[in-house]
Amino acid sequence: MNTNKSWIERAAHALVFEILALAICAPVLAWAMGSSMAHAGLLTLMISLIAMLWNMIFNTLFERVERHWGLVRTFAVRVMHAVAFEAGLVAAVVPLAAWWLKISWFDALLLDIGLLLFFLPYTVVFNWAYDKLRETFIKRRSAVRL
Repeated sequence: MNTNKSWIERAAHALVFEILALAICAPVLAWAMGSSMAHAGLLTLMISLIAMLWNMIFNTLFERVERHWGLVRTFAVRVMHAVAFEAGLVAAVVPLAAWWLKISWFDALLLDIGLLLFFLPYTVVFNWAYDKLRETFIKRRSAVRL
């Protein structure tokens, strides 16, 4: 699979990923925390912006490692990708959630674990589907050029 992506494609990938995640997470977080949709939505948006930036940085680095080691994008590689991505995100989200919600870091970590239980499978499935759609698009575009 061709892993060379422009910054525009990377930004579009991250944006679609985050918009879909926001649409799912903000109402659930508001309900689970007993807070207003606005309060939960703003926290979710801040986490989303951090995640978008991390997504672009992490994927650039991951793809360099992937090319260097000659990795093939199997489902197992996508699982490894998701776990490593989420681990990095935890380091940024826990302090933010603790501050925003005025809760302990431990409680913020528990909240983040809840988010992680959603985002790990979401990340794997989203990126796997993205890879498949992208591969199909590239093959069709190449066929049209011939």
